[in-house]
Amino acid sequence: MLIPLLGTALGIFMGFLIPVEIPVNMVSYTAVAIMAGLDAIFGGLRAQFEGKFGFHKFLSSFFMNIAVAAILTWLGDLLGIDIYIGAVVAFSIRIFSNLSILRSLVYERLFPKDKE
Repeated sequence: MLIPLLGTALGIFMGFLIPVEIPVNMVSYTAVAIMAGLDAIFGGLRAQFEGKFGFHKFLSSFFMNIAVAAILTWLGDLLGIDIYIGAVVAFSIRIFSNLSILRSLVYERLFPKDKE
Protein backbone atom coordinates (compact mmCIF):
# COMPACT_ATOMS: atom_id res chain seq x y z
CA MET A 1 0.00 0.00 0.00
CA LEU A 2 2.90 2.32 0.68
CA ILE A 3 4.56 1.89 -2.73
CA PRO A 4 1.60 3.27 -4.78
CA LEU A 5 1.31 6.24 -2.43
CA LEU A 6 5.04 6.97 -2.68
CA GLY A 7 4.88 6.62 -6.47
CA THR A 8 1.95 9.02 -6.65
CA ALA A 9 3.69 11.55 -4.40
CA LEU A 10 6.90 11.26 -6.44
CA GLY A 11 4.96 11.70 -9.68
CA ILE A 12 3.20 14.83 -8.43
CA PHE A 13 6.50 16.23 -7.13
CA MET A 14 8.24 15.56 -10.46
CA GLY A 15 5.31 17.11 -12.30
CA PHE A 16 5.83 20.36 -10.44
CA LEU A 17 9.61 20.34 -10.99
CA ILE A 18 9.75 19.47 -14.69
CA PRO A 19 8.18 22.10 -16.94
CA VAL A 20 6.17 20.34 -19.63
CA GLU A 21 4.38 22.31 -22.31
CA ILE A 22 1.68 20.49 -24.24
CA PRO A 23 1.24 21.70 -27.83
CA VAL A 24 -2.16 23.24 -28.50
CA ASN A 25 -3.11 20.60 -31.08
CA MET A 26 -2.46 17.83 -28.51
CA VAL A 27 -4.47 19.28 -25.62
CA SER A 28 -7.66 17.38 -26.47
CA TYR A 29 -5.71 14.09 -26.75
CA THR A 30 -4.08 14.74 -23.39
CA ALA A 31 -7.40 15.50 -21.71
CA VAL A 32 -9.00 12.34 -23.07
CA ALA A 33 -5.98 10.21 -22.14
CA ILE A 34 -5.99 11.53 -18.57
CA MET A 35 -9.73 10.93 -18.21
CA ALA A 36 -9.43 7.42 -19.67
CA GLY A 37 -6.58 6.60 -17.31
CA LEU A 38 -8.48 7.92 -14.29
CA ASP A 39 -11.53 5.90 -15.33
CA ALA A 40 -9.46 2.72 -15.43
CA ILE A 41 -7.79 3.51 -12.10
CA PHE A 42 -11.07 4.13 -10.28
CA GLY A 43 -12.59 1.08 -11.93
CA GLY A 44 -9.63 -0.94 -10.67
CA LEU A 45 -10.07 0.42 -7.15
CA ARG A 46 -13.74 -0.50 -7.26
CA ALA A 47 -12.90 -4.01 -8.46
CA GLN A 48 -10.33 -4.35 -5.65
CA PHE A 49 -12.89 -3.42 -3.01
CA GLU A 50 -15.41 -5.84 -4.54
CA GLY A 51 -12.82 -8.62 -4.61
CA LYS A 52 -12.91 -8.92 -8.42
CA PHE A 53 -9.60 -7.26 -9.29
CA GLY A 54 -7.40 -8.84 -11.93
CA PHE A 55 -4.10 -7.22 -12.83
CA HIS A 56 -4.15 -8.23 -16.50
CA LYS A 57 -7.75 -7.09 -16.84
CA PHE A 58 -6.83 -3.76 -15.26
CA LEU A 59 -3.82 -3.27 -17.52
CA SER A 60 -5.76 -4.11 -20.68
CA SER A 61 -8.61 -1.84 -19.58
CA PHE A 62 -6.18 1.01 -18.87
CA PHE A 63 -4.46 0.89 -22.25
CA MET A 64 -7.57 0.04 -24.28
CA ASN A 65 -9.49 2.97 -22.75
CA ILE A 66 -6.68 5.34 -23.66
CA ALA A 67 -6.26 3.90 -27.18
CA VAL A 68 -9.96 3.95 -28.04
CA ALA A 69 -10.38 7.46 -26.65
CA ALA A 70 -7.36 8.70 -28.63
CA ILE A 71 -8.65 7.08 -31.84
CA LEU A 72 -12.08 8.64 -31.37
CA THR A 73 -10.47 12.02 -30.74
CA TRP A 74 -8.33 11.63 -33.85
CA LEU A 75 -11.36 10.68 -35.97
CA GLY A 76 -13.20 13.67 -34.59
CA ASP A 77 -10.30 15.92 -35.57
CA LEU A 78 -10.36 14.48 -39.09
CA LEU A 79 -14.09 15.12 -39.38
CA GLY A 80 -13.92 18.53 -37.72
CA ILE A 81 -16.15 17.41 -34.84
CA ASP A 82 -15.26 17.75 -31.16
CA ILE A 83 -15.95 14.10 -30.31
CA TYR A 84 -13.47 14.28 -27.44
CA ILE A 85 -16.01 16.30 -25.44
CA GLY A 86 -18.37 13.33 -25.50
CA ALA A 87 -15.56 11.04 -24.39
CA VAL A 88 -14.66 13.36 -21.51
CA VAL A 89 -18.32 13.51 -20.43
CA ALA A 90 -18.68 9.71 -20.62
CA PHE A 91 -15.48 9.14 -18.65
CA SER A 92 -16.55 11.75 -16.09
CA ILE A 93 -19.87 9.98 -15.55
CA ARG A 94 -18.11 6.64 -15.10
CA ILE A 95 -15.54 8.13 -12.72
CA PHE A 96 -18.23 9.70 -10.53
CA SER A 97 -20.23 6.47 -10.60
CA ASN A 98 -17.19 4.46 -9.51
CA LEU A 99 -16.39 7.01 -6.80
CA SER A 100 -19.95 6.77 -5.49
CA ILE A 101 -19.76 2.98 -5.33
CA LEU A 102 -16.29 3.18 -3.73
CA ARG A 103 -17.63 5.53 -1.09
CA SER A 104 -20.42 3.07 -0.30
CA LEU A 105 -18.01 0.13 -0.13
CA VAL A 106 -15.60 1.99 2.15
CA TYR A 107 -18.48 3.10 4.37
CA GLU A 108 -19.74 -0.49 4.62
CA ARG A 109 -16.25 -1.69 5.60
CA LEU A 110 -15.76 1.01 8.21
CA PHE A 111 -19.27 0.78 9.68
CA PRO A 112 -20.61 -2.75 9.15
CA LYS A 113 -24.29 -3.29 9.85
CA ASP A 114 -25.27 -5.42 12.80
CA LYS A 115 -26.53 -8.70 11.35
CA GLU A 116 -29.06 -10.48 13.48
